[in-house]
Amino acid sequence: MGRTTCRTKRHRHSHVHSHSHRHGSGHSHGHRTDLGLLALRLGTGGVLVSHGTQKLFGWFGGGGLEATGQSMAQIGFKPGGRHALASGLGEAGGGALLALGLASPGAGAAVAAAMAGAASVHAPAGFFNEQGGLEFPAYLALAGAALAVAGPGRYSLDHLLGHRLNRPWMLAATFSVAAAAASAVISRRLRAQAGEAGPEEAGGSEGVVGSAA
Repeated sequence: MGRTTCRTKRHRHSHVHSHSHRHGSGHSHGHRTDLGLLALRLGTGGVLVSHGTQKLFGWFGGGGLEATGQSMAQIGFKPGGRHALASGLGEAGGGALLALGLASPGAGAAVAAAMAGAASVHAPAGFFNEQGGLEFPAYLALAGAALAVAGPGRYSLDHLLGHRLNRPWMLAATFSVAAAAASAVISRRLRAQAGEAGPEEAGGSEGVVGSAA
C-alpha cells in the first residue's frame, strides 16, 4: 500500500512538472513572437511614415504635396495632387497605424494598396532596387499585408482595446476594397500613358519614378 501511494505521488509530481515546463516554454515562445511583431511593426511603420511625410509635408528632404503631385502627374497619376495626397496618407497613416498596432487590417490594406501603385511604376525596370526595380515597394507591401494577416501581437493598441478594430471579417473587407482601388488606379494610369505618351516617354520616367515609392 505504501509503495503504491509513493508511486502515485511521484507520477503526479512528474506530470505537474512536465505540464509546467510545457506551459513555460509556450509562454516564452509567445513572448518572443510578440516582441518580433513589435520590432517588425515599428521598423516597417517607421519607414512608411518617413516616406509618407516626405510627400505630405516635405519632411526628410521630400518635395511636399505640390512637387510630389507634379512628379506623379508626369508618370501618369492624374490629377497629380490628389494622387500625391492619397499616396502620402496611405504611407504615413498606414505606417503609423501599423507601428501602433491599431486597426491592423485597415492599416495593412492601406499600405499594400499604396505600395502596389508604387511597384507598378518600378516594375518595368525589373526587380532589384539598384536598377530602379520594384524590390523596395514590393517588400513594404508584403510586410504590411503579412502584419495585417498575422495580427499585431500583444504589445499593441489593438490588443489593449480587445481587438475591436481587428476582426477577421475586417481583413477580407479592407483588402477587397484596397485591391479594387489599387487596380483601378493602376489601370487608369496605364491607359493614360498609352493614350497620351509617345513610345519614348512611356518608358522614360526614371527621373521622377522615385516619387511613387
